[in-house]
Amino acid sequence: MRTRRLGRSDLEVSAIGLGCMGLNYHRGPAPERAGMIGLVRAAVERGVTFFDTAEAYGPFTNEELVGEALQPFRGSVVIATKFGFDLGPGGSGGLNSRPERIRRVADEALMRLRVDAIDLFYQHRVDPEVPIEEVAGTVRSLIAEGKVRHFGLSEPGPETIRRAHAVQPVAAVQSEYSLWWRAPEADVLPVCEELGIGFVPYSPLGRGYLTGAIDASTAFGDNDNRGTLPRFTPEARAANRPVVDLLTTLGRRRGATAAQMALAWLLAQKPWVVPIPGTTRLPRLEENLAAAAIELTAGDLRTIDAAVSRITVEGDRYPPADAALTRR
Repeated sequence: MRTRRLGRSDLEVSAIGLGCMGLNYHRGPAPERAGMIGLVRAAVERGVTFFDTAEAYGPFTNEELVGEALQPFRGSVVIATKFGFDLGPGGSGGLNSRPERIRRVADEALMRLRVDAIDLFYQHRVDPEVPIEEVAGTVRSLIAEGKVRHFGLSEPGPETIRRAHAVQPVAAVQSEYSLWWRAPEADVLPVCEELGIGFVPYSPLGRGYLTGAIDASTAFGDNDNRGTLPRFTPEARAANRPVVDLLTTLGRRRGATAAQMALAWLLAQKPWVVPIPGTTRLPRLEENLAAAAIELTAGDLRTIDAAVSRITVEGDRYPPADAALTRR
């Protein structure tokens, strides 16, 4: 597995990481725990050194799973987790990035992850009630205390990135980015390039849609949040099929799958872009990781861009309430 550096930070990670949310949260019935621990360890054996979790996934149980799975590899992998919600006993479940909450999340995450320091600590969503300078300053203090190594932001707007970075350098910005959600290209990616910040696309395979395994007839379980997303209504899934067909056609010419082409396209955008596809299946993990070896030419990228520009993607990525929490 090739490695990449997240911007100008000293975080060097595998070119493709593993998004761990779906191992036991938000993707239908939770798989058997021991099997998911085995999957995480199989990822390490195949060269993955970058793992993404959050206190909100569960809540808390995803961090516990990742911590147990990666305990034998402490010091040789990078674990990212997140703060920003008011969770636990007495919590509202809403946003909370007050300094005392950030500190509590850090202390509890250290125990759940079984580490001495959090490698990358993201603000999960920007909290409009707490100035970003105060958030960045709190993480700066945690870094000085040795509890956190690097600061990150998830789904911020460009001005928030600038303001946070002026207080504590931001190592990475995590936002949704794929061939069917390219909004970060307009203003977030340019700011990251200017400031030397790495970019971590989550849902790089469109929550599984870009693999071709989901069509208009697919049924989602009660614990699968895709059933609540406008882009995953049966009508939207049918309308958006041309994106998958394009990736499938291009992949056949390269001996690659649609998923591999989608990931290879992301890797070709910038050398500091590190996608984190998630999966619960070893064959799919191996398929995703093989995308790191695919090198798209400038001609390939022009062909893809031209074709995608003629496709209108139907459906918003989030319901209005969730969309309001992004790009602040």
